[in-house]
Amino acid sequence: MEHGREGRRDRDRDRGQEKEKEFIEKLVKLNRTAKVVKGGRRFSFSALTVVGDRKGNVGFGFGKANDVSEAIRKSIDKAKRSLVKLPIKNGTIPHEIQGAFKASRVYLKPACSGTGIIAGGPVRAIMEAGGVTDVLSKSIGASSQYNVVKATFEGISRMMDARALSRARGKSIKELWG
Repeated sequence: MEHGREGRRDRDRDRGQEKEKEFIEKLVKLNRTAKVVKGGRRFSFSALTVVGDRKGNVGFGFGKANDVSEAIRKSIDKAKRSLVKLPIKNGTIPHEIQGAFKASRVYLKPACSGTGIIAGGPVRAIMEAGGVTDVLSKSIGASSQYNVVKATFEGISRMMDARALSRARGKSIKELWG
């Protein structure tokens, strides 16, 4: 009887690993900082990563550690815990949106099929991880990669999907999308 439980536990563990592999991870920024101590310099690292499943779920994480691989691992774990839904309609976003965080502003605009992802580094990583294939974007203001990522996610969080948009306008989805 006990043996059967262990087998089930192993199966669940295997299923969990498959679930983790479906995410794609993109390293947006890796930063090295030095602290001067009596014996010389002590280095630490910080990593900003974006995680997505290319089906509309995307998240970001920021991790710090004394080792590069540990900082990246921490940031990926945080990113997986902070997943948000990115509404996608025919490979693009449903409507224009502006996101802002501190001095960074990011404009996202839907694009027709075949346009591709016209975006800078951090926004491009988020859109690719989220599964968007066609989008136009412009980043204005401070170009700090962390702030640009936060501004993009602020815009994504306010984005409405087709159902929410049709409800807000009091029209059917057919009337909106044709």
